[in-house]
Amino acid sequence: MKEVENAEPKDDVNVEQECQQEHDNLSGETDKNQTENVDSEEKVDENQEKVGNSSEKTEEKKKGKSFFGRNKSKEDELKKQLEEAGEKYKDLNDRFLRLYSEFDNYKKRTNREKLDLLSTASEKVIVGLLPVIDDFERAIAANEKVEDVAAIKEGFVLIYNKLLQLLKRFDVEEINAKGEEFNTDFHEAVTHFPAQNEEDKGKVIDVTEKGYKIKDKVIRYSKVVVAN
Repeated sequence: MKEVENAEPKDDVNVEQECQQEHDNLSGETDKNQTENVDSEEKVDENQEKVGNSSEKTEEKKKGKSFFGRNKSKEDELKKQLEEAGEKYKDLNDRFLRLYSEFDNYKKRTNREKLDLLSTASEKVIVGLLPVIDDFERAIAANEKVEDVAAIKEGFVLIYNKLLQLLKRFDVEEINAKGEEFNTDFHEAVTHFPAQNEEDKGKVIDVTEKGYKIKDKVIRYSKVVVAN
């Protein structure tokens, strides 16, 4: 009876172990199946992603992208901009050449006009001096037979006044010097003398050679004696 009782628990233990093992086997198979299902789902997602990428590439190619990923429309736009820049450069270069040639012609023309102006100005002065020379020749011829000194002096004064009028017509003026303050812009001191009073110090007391100017430009400085 004891043996029989002892045997029955063993059988129960074995049964329980077998049941546990079967349960573990079933659970392992279930986990394995789940893992396989997850792997299969990941593969399906990867395949879908590849299909999506290929479709995107196809759409990009349809939109104009090249094999290297560059947009053909952008390349065409850059080429167009480059062509426009080249045309603009040619236009600006042509305008520059035209302006340069016009400026060169203008410079040559102005230089020629300046030379013509100088020659014309000297011509006018000479033409104005000719009547004065004629008067001098008449006076010289008349003075050979005239014994009246007063008439001779009067003739020289008339010619002198005529010459001054000619110079005035060309804007030539005499520079005032005697009694004026010494000014290096108009006067050139040739010598110095002691001043007789304090008021004369620094002033011109005598003129050895008259100075002249054309408008505001000095053409000859007055040579003067200055009081110290």
